[in-house]
Amino acid sequence: MNDLISFAEAIPVPVIMIGHDERILITNEPAVKLLGSVDVGRHYITALRQPALLDAIEQTFADGTQRTCGFLGREAGRDTTWTVSVAPVSAMQRPAIALTFEDVTAMETAGQMRRDFVANVSHELRTPLTALLGFIETLGGAAKGDPEAQARFLGIMEREAGRMSRLVEDLLSLSRVEQDERVRPTDRVDLRAIIGSSAAALEPVADGRQSKIDLQMPQTDVIIMGDADQLRQVFTNLIENALKYGRDGGHVTVRLSISEKEPALQGPGVRVDVIDDGDGIASFHIPRLTERFYRADSHRSRALGGTGLGLAIVKHIINRHRGRLRIASEMGQGSQFSVILPFSP
Repeated sequence: MNDLISFAEAIPVPVIMIGHDERILITNEPAVKLLGSVDVGRHYITALRQPALLDAIEQTFADGTQRTCGFLGREAGRDTTWTVSVAPVSAMQRPAIALTFEDVTAMETAGQMRRDFVANVSHELRTPLTALLGFIETLGGAAKGDPEAQARFLGIMEREAGRMSRLVEDLLSLSRVEQDERVRPTDRVDLRAIIGSSAAALEPVADGRQSKIDLQMPQTDVIIMGDADQLRQVFTNLIENALKYGRDGGHVTVRLSISEKEPALQGPGVRVDVIDDGDGIASFHIPRLTERFYRADSHRSRALGGTGLGLAIVKHIINRHRGRLRIASEMGQGSQFSVILPFSP
């Protein structure tokens, strides 16, 4: 028995052994951490209270067949999912059962993310597709001889097709960014020039809203290690969002600064703040803004042509550059998106 106890203590996953009298014979530290009080000598029902696991233990005692079942736990304030192997122990003089717990929380989380992603993509595509199919049917029927209705419906169809096209482009972009996320960029790029070109490309958007883009940058080049195309995508997205969600006739400030010791990086860094003067974002939305398809204002985002993937792409690009994204906002006071990147002078 002492050998079995030492063996159980050496196993890094939760292990419990139940004797023929249905009382706990052996447990280890990971099991105590998962289940709380698991005293040797107690009946297993008092420690393991989930019906699926109790049924599996009872059936294995009855037929001696190994089986598995699920177990839900809670650790460090989060829900966890475990697969429990319930197996007879033949080395004992009397029948006994060993329970081994495997943490599958990460696999379950990844599976749920995939399911949510497929559901979100399906939803985002279904709406414009339904509209297109409806208008096509109308154009072939009731509006067949009505040029005014045809022009109106074709305009709507063009917008819906454009929405689907943007979604597909963002999905492809997200896939490429995720694929490259572990590969650190090795090119030397001028961050000042990248921000300038992004702002210049968005001048028509600013003009359309009668807004101004105020660039506050050093007079000299700011060279960092990075991917120029991806960084341009980051700042184009952030500045465009600031223009869209800022007030008409307002201004967007883009400020580039260098710090010898950036607190977020514990070393030299460059910081780019993109600041708008819009309505702001409620605090409970901020932690989730970089999730795929998460929108603080779904109706407004869709009306402005957003796909719900822009900030997710931004987050992955910044992660690839070993940087940080910080978001600060107050209702009625606008928002500030800060990109912090490593800098090696």
